Amino acid sequence: MLPAGLDPELLRSFVLIAEGRSVTRAAERVGRTQSAVSMQMRRLEEVLGEELLRRGPKGIETTSKGAWLLERARTLLSLNEEIITNFRAPPITGQVRLGSPDDYALQWLPGILARFGEAYPGIEVDVLCMSSEELAQRLAHGHLDMALLTEGNGTGGEEVWRGPLRWVGQQGTSLHRRDPLPLAAAHPGCTWRRAALEALGRAGRRVRVTYNSSTQSGCFAVALAGLAITISTPTRLPPGLTWLGEAEGLPQLAEMGILLATGEVPLSPGGVALAEAIRDGFVQLS
Repeated sequence: MLPAGLDPELLRSFVLIAEGRSVTRAAERVGRTQSAVSMQMRRLEEVLGEELLRRGPKGIETTSKGAWLLERARTLLSLNEEIITNFRAPPITGQVRLGSPDDYALQWLPGILARFGEAYPGIEVDVLCMSSEELAQRLAHGHLDMALLTEGNGTGGEEVWRGPLRWVGQQGTSLHRRDPLPLAAAHPGCTWRRAALEALGRAGRRVRVTYNSSTQSGCFAVALAGLAITISTPTRLPPGLTWLGEAEGLPQLAEMGILLATGEVPLSPGGVALAEAIRDGFVQLS
């Protein structure tokens, strides 16, 4: 026989008592009498078959089992609130303008946007792919609501990911042995390009930027052709490319952060929801 389910009201009173160390204060918070809340706790202990609370020198304290339950009760109550709010709240509609470099869009956004679309079918998301510098300008001029940007472009934002840059080249390539090293990178203001040149300079390697591209796909195309090596954050590489590193005599690259930046105009409810989905998505996919 399955045990009886846990009433969220019992858990809510339990959490309030445990956090406030007082039955009286918990009763005031839930709008019940002290005796009613005490009865709730007895009922909860009967259902679970364990003592959860006891009186100590500083007030009500949790037992070891109570401390274990407290952490999980908070999570259950949060999920309960999320479910109820999602079904009772009016549907959010509107349009959100999101900017992202093409490599971030390919690596991170498909799963994030798919889950977001299921949760908020009434929100239309417009995605614009450009370099971080171009996106920062559009954000500043109010043409975007938010953008994923590479750190170091002069625009602030909330860091949602941090990790190392890595070298990328054609499978079986010997380009890493050339002097100067042929490199495919973005324009001179790109933080990735600057990080690569600084790392090679510290290692005493000469380098020649033989190809410039404003997109990651352009750099990958050059690398696939066997004309240069390039750099990238960890991502799914196209067939024919491989990661390079110290084994090929290439220096370690610096870590780089991805920022979620928003414009000066406060986000709409749809924008707030998308920003939260992006934060959660980077946590889940990291």
